[in-house]
Amino acid sequence: MTGADRMAVAFGHLLRSAGLDVPLGSVVTFTAALGAVGLDRRAAVYWAGRATLVRRPEDVGPYDRVFAEFWLQRQSLPAPLATPQPVALALDEGEEGAAGEVESDPAGDALVVRYSPVEVLRHKDFAAYSHAEFAESRRLMADLRLAGELRRARRRRPVRRSRSGASRPDLRRTVRRALRAGGEPIERAWSAPAERPRRVVLLCDVSGSMEPYGRAMLRFLHAAVVGRGAGRVEAFALGTRLTRITRELAWRDPDGAMARAGHAVSDWSGGTRLGDGLRVFNDRWGVRGLARGAVVVILSDGWDRGDPEQLAAEMARLRRVAHRIVWVNPLKATPGYAPLARGMAAALPYVDQFVEGHSLAALEHVAAVVAGRTGRTAQRT
Repeated sequence: MTGADRMAVAFGHLLRSAGLDVPLGSVVTFTAALGAVGLDRRAAVYWAGRATLVRRPEDVGPYDRVFAEFWLQRQSLPAPLATPQPVALALDEGEEGAAGEVESDPAGDALVVRYSPVEVLRHKDFAAYSHAEFAESRRLMADLRLAGELRRARRRRPVRRSRSGASRPDLRRTVRRALRAGGEPIERAWSAPAERPRRVVLLCDVSGSMEPYGRAMLRFLHAAVVGRGAGRVEAFALGTRLTRITRELAWRDPDGAMARAGHAVSDWSGGTRLGDGLRVFNDRWGVRGLARGAVVVILSDGWDRGDPEQLAAEMARLRRVAHRIVWVNPLKATPGYAPLARGMAAALPYVDQFVEGHSLAALEHVAAVVAGRTGRTAQRT
């Protein structure tokens, strides 16, 4: 270790004693900076440390005092005077609320800070939304498209010949082309297995514990049903009983669809009996064919008043017929969350993927998971 390295380490230790948060990586970067600028120029050493070791504006004062004590033997170091600089707030194009607030600076001296309220709204927890933010999120939610991952269909599709071995000669199209060429099979046709998206089944918990997220989840179900078309996405409300709401959510008008779904669900904001609801779903729809080969998405926080053994048994039945089970829990994003609720702990062994669902960005990730565009390892912590 060189002398400059020892001085950098000692300076970082003194900064920590003064209350600054100086991680080891910042000290390593400061050491490299000293190797580049040297120790001869006082200003160069000052700015090398300030650029690498100071992380917050309120740490500048303590840094100056420690710098003067360590490097200058308590001599005061005149910090360069900050020149006032105008700041301009630039909103993304097409976003309201910024008209007339930002003026262009012909001299180019203004510091332009870009701000996107849409991006902030995408990552904000649904439970912290205001009424106006819910109205804005409805517009953003309409752009979501939910599609199951692709599977091989029974029909075949015309393709060019490939070397992968998936294509094979298409005799009918080859003969038709030969008839146009006087009976000579000059151009051969090929076909390959077609692909079609799997059915998606959505089971949404509408109990009282899910009330902060209920409106957003129901809007997500509406966007999924309307975006895919009838017969491809099925939606159910799960509380003390199970209610099929696919037909109610098939209306294009979001307000009308929400009102119809609200009238159809009689146990809104009530208790939760996940085991009983899954039993009804398996007996009437799931095992009979609706869930066979489908991607089943359960949107719930896992709080259940029923028997956890029954929930585990019904999850096992569902797991035997479904292609994949995705559990969306809005509480998973909470710091320190652990799946300790009885219902969540009983269902988790049968879940393929355990994901968050507290924000627009999280629901966009859910759409990617359902489409098979992410890894399939279940995250159970």
